[in-house]
Amino acid sequence: MSEVKISAAQVNELRKATGAGMMDCKKALVEAGGDFDKAIDVLRKKGQKVAEKRADRDSSEGAAAIKINDDNTVGVAIVLGCETDFVGKNESFLALAAQFADIAINFDTKEDFLAADFGGMTVTEKLVEQTGVVGEKLEITAFEKLEAPYVGSYVHINKIGALVGLSEANETVGKDVAMQVASMGASSLSYKDFDPAFVASETEARIAVIEKDNIELGRLGKTLKNVPQYISMSQLTPEVMAKAEEDAKAELKAEGKPEQIWDKILPGKMDRFVSDNTTLDQEQCLLDQKFIKDEKMTVADYVASQNVSVTAFKRVSLG
Repeated sequence: MSEVKISAAQVNELRKATGAGMMDCKKALVEAGGDFDKAIDVLRKKGQKVAEKRADRDSSEGAAAIKINDDNTVGVAIVLGCETDFVGKNESFLALAAQFADIAINFDTKEDFLAADFGGMTVTEKLVEQTGVVGEKLEITAFEKLEAPYVGSYVHINKIGALVGLSEANETVGKDVAMQVASMGASSLSYKDFDPAFVASETEARIAVIEKDNIELGRLGKTLKNVPQYISMSQLTPEVMAKAEEDAKAELKAEGKPEQIWDKILPGKMDRFVSDNTTLDQEQCLLDQKFIKDEKMTVADYVASQNVSVTAFKRVSLG
């Protein structure tokens, strides 16, 4: 039986439909006897075999992609994961990630998104197909959706994607705060969102680390690190703040500072006390972080100066 003749036009059509290489498309068409749909099935089965072989591989590279609706009220951020940076930077791969994001915005969960239609197959099936094409494990490693009166976004070199919800439309603030989220990696909006048990555990752990460091610093004759009593504003009760003020006054008295000028010095000392004892908030709470474009203010100060508020945020990244 003679081999079916496959035209260049047929190969090109299959290549456009699947993204597979020219030779893979020709082989699939030959195996399918020139039948286009059967050729697609051949490539899909090849993808399944490759996916099975690479199931235990780490897909820590890839690309982050974001899609915002026309009204800027809904946004989705996903990560299309792959195995190598080389594939993650490929234009076809980036285009595929964007296509997935276009579909993802219509769904509220990753599970529903994976089951969604992608040109006659599900998103999951498309991932398997493209695993065969690329030769690397492909999967959706992150999916986050956000709805707000206004949604701003920022993607950092296709590695990190951030969505920010604002109380009203403000493109500049939306992008600025999304850049903050991408850069500083906050885990919560405010210290008010922290679980008290988490704060207590984190306080104990941080104090233990500093005390251990101080043993070595003391041995070397170096200045010891300050050991904070607290690490979050959630711990600074009115009683704690009153005691801190009393201690500050006692310090001023011991230094011989005239009582008439205490009112000018105390605010600075109290600000320092709060700063020294809210390190967890400054690291993990978006609104309490120093604003990356002006570290003289916090993110909360910045958004307040623009007469808007942050309602929520989401962040996705590779790995």
